[in-house]
Amino acid sequence: MKIAIDARSATLHQGTGIGTYTNNLISEILSITSKDEFTLFCSGKFNKEFNKKNTNIVFSSGRHGGFYENYYIPSILNELHADLYHIPQNGIGFDFDTEIPTIVTIHDLIPYTMPETVGRSYLERFLRDMPNIISNSSGILTVSEYSKKDILKFFSSYPKDKIFVTPLAANSNFKPIDKNNCKLYVENTFGVKDPYILYIGGFSSRKNVLGLVKAFSNVYKDFNKPYKLLLGGSLRDEGEKLFNFVKENNMQDKIIFCGYVKDEFLPVLYSGCDAFVYPSLYEGFGLPPLEAMSCKAPVITSNLTSIPEVTGNNAILINPYNINELENALVALLNDETLKKNLSEKGYLRSLEFTWAKTAQNTLDAYRKLSSQYLV
Repeated sequence: MKIAIDARSATLHQGTGIGTYTNNLISEILSITSKDEFTLFCSGKFNKEFNKKNTNIVFSSGRHGGFYENYYIPSILNELHADLYHIPQNGIGFDFDTEIPTIVTIHDLIPYTMPETVGRSYLERFLRDMPNIISNSSGILTVSEYSKKDILKFFSSYPKDKIFVTPLAANSNFKPIDKNNCKLYVENTFGVKDPYILYIGGFSSRKNVLGLVKAFSNVYKDFNKPYKLLLGGSLRDEGEKLFNFVKENNMQDKIIFCGYVKDEFLPVLYSGCDAFVYPSLYEGFGLPPLEAMSCKAPVITSNLTSIPEVTGNNAILINPYNINELENALVALLNDETLKKNLSEKGYLRSLEFTWAKTAQNTLDAYRKLSSQYLV
């Protein structure tokens, strides 16, 4: 097959879920097939693993819309006689006039399900473009069965057999690290000597971090150790509101804001914590709990949307809308060393079931099934 992929997100959205997905997906696909030809549209400094004998690297502008997406990329696709074109970033950049069969990855439909948690400009563009993206797509990849259900819920006329679920994975650097060394790093970096509970992710209201802060504030005196709560993520918008809430309630000595944590240091924080808590209200996949389990962190997370698909019964699942459930889970886990150890081991074994190689193989299988419908 001649396959073209919009690889720009690997660079432009580096450090985000879509950037990580695009980078790992392409790297793994290129490692498992040498008989297919790939054209990758890149922007900026791309992953050197993309440069293979069967790849053609084409540089393109990182800006969406305009000359490159409306003329330049479509003309190259036509010249190559590409069999398929894959757009990994929710179909953004789709040229609706193209005759090349185009596959898109729809990670979630959060702007449809929880529009109040999405920025206005992104919301407007998403709601404007998604109906055309869906209707013009030759096939759809998505990251969970729950996201597939959402797509069929809002776009019921789309053929069910053209939607393929390709679950994500944690990067290879997410693995257990010596706990004492991790705690020493946390002490030196953040000044936290005490054992800690960890949250990593954004501070959108959808993530329900305020619920975690309130639950921790209500029960920290019930722990048998002097736990701190560490919150990792960029402090802006909702994050600043949360920071002010903690300060107003005089909890800043117990709740520590770590700011943005680089990817290479995340396994250290995960490995050193006594519990990772992720009470999100909605996830298309929910990568942080999987990353935490990969580092043998016991996990408390939501029983909603796609998250149980990731954790199975290897984490404590709570209703994130019920603060009492979260409070009880925190006390039950943190005061029980046996439960911590059991969840740590079970979660780790569960995490091994998810690999980027599987994601890539599932994607390649979808390519072949869809291309057989269009190739003459």
